Amino acid sequence: QVQLVESGGGLVQAGGSLRLSCIASGGISRVNTMGWYRQAPGKQRELVAIMATSGYTNYADSVRGRFTISRDSAKNTVYLQMNSLKHEDTAVYYCKLNTAGLTSWGQGTQVTVSS
Repeated sequence: QVQLVESGGGLVQAGGSLRLSCIASGGISRVNTMGWYRQAPGKQRELVAIMATSGYTNYADSVRGRFTISRDSAKNTVYLQMNSLKHEDTAVYYCKLNTAGLTSWGQGTQVTVSS
């Protein structure tokens, strides 16, 4: 069973930075995609950024140029470096793993950006 554990959320002022981490454990295929989604109050969960083991990445338009996703595949860990944070980035951030046709989610970590 795959488990995902996120860390790194918190409270930051607008313009500041945070780095999220997600460590995956369990039955993980060498070929997989890990990424970050977020859900703000009253809104649907949305893609932030994903990265495949091939190196393919995809970003939401709203974060492109400010956020950077990276991963250490040997450690089954994905990171999200968030710079120039805005109030509208406030949300619960979830880690997601797609592997061998299965999808797993982390428990989420709160990111709050004060304006």
